[in-house]
Amino acid sequence: MNELSILEIISNTLSKSDYLGDDCAYLEDLDIFVTHDTLVQDVHFSMYTISPYLLGRKSIAVNLSDLAAALCVPKYVTVSLSMPSNTNQTFIEDFYRGINDICNEYDVKVVGGDLTASDKISVSVCAIGKKNSEFLTSRKYAKKGYYVVVTGFHGSSSAGFHALSEFLYADEKLINAHLNPAPALTESGLLSSLLTSNIAVMDTSDGLIDALYKIATASKHSIEIDVNKVLAQDELLEFCNNNSLDYKKFVLWGGEDYQLVACVPEDMFKSLDDSLFVCIGRVMNKDTHPCVFIKDNFNTEKVTKEILISNSYKHFIN
Repeated sequence: MNELSILEIISNTLSKSDYLGDDCAYLEDLDIFVTHDTLVQDVHFSMYTISPYLLGRKSIAVNLSDLAAALCVPKYVTVSLSMPSNTNQTFIEDFYRGINDICNEYDVKVVGGDLTASDKISVSVCAIGKKNSEFLTSRKYAKKGYYVVVTGFHGSSSAGFHALSEFLYADEKLINAHLNPAPALTESGLLSSLLTSNIAVMDTSDGLIDALYKIATASKHSIEIDVNKVLAQDELLEFCNNNSLDYKKFVLWGGEDYQLVACVPEDMFKSLDDSLFVCIGRVMNKDTHPCVFIKDNFNTEKVTKEILISNSYKHFIN
């Protein structure tokens, strides 16, 4: 089964699913945001390519990225680690040293967790953030005419992962983008300071098109973007050129860049720092069958649910 199908089953099965749909849940009665992510060995990472220290950092970074998309202030995390019984002391020390360093960088505290035995290493983190504005973010808040903006480069992490998996040479910037991502918390704070209404924001952890499609579906508005406006690192272009690969596939479909994609009204768009935010498209008309349109020079591709499932990162074996 694919992830979309499983999420539909969960939503239809639970009697109270009002909080489901976004990567972060805003708990109004507590005025906090909560998110939860899990990294599983040989699904999300390989111990042949990532060190225990970087695994610790990344396990926190991916959760802080969800809080960044909620435009809140990260405050606390709990960390649950499952591992084989023969795991050595050095692994545990290096893993938690990575967690400690990134938490100190972003003023986040570890307040608990769990330890269990397992055949493979699995890291599960719950992160809590404090509301930073009177307005909220959700996939459903995209409206006709809103500008679609993104932060940073796309495609770098998936190219780094491809290089590691296929034993290809790649610049260290691409490898580092995959192994040691940085959550876009600075850009998140800037967006939060400019809010005048609720807006749609996601991170691009499962790929740029995946995020845009989820926003389109939740808001019931189609979205059009120009792939040539999405920033790609020179190192990505060189890597793809050297290995006869299409860099646009990494840019559009590759995951784990942990950048932000936001749909913002015109007044907010005009106030954004164009060195940090790049406009790649617009939100279109309300649509009973919303989708994403990708412009590439004189061609336009319509992304349907079937195309999304066949191209996106797969968390499960079909």
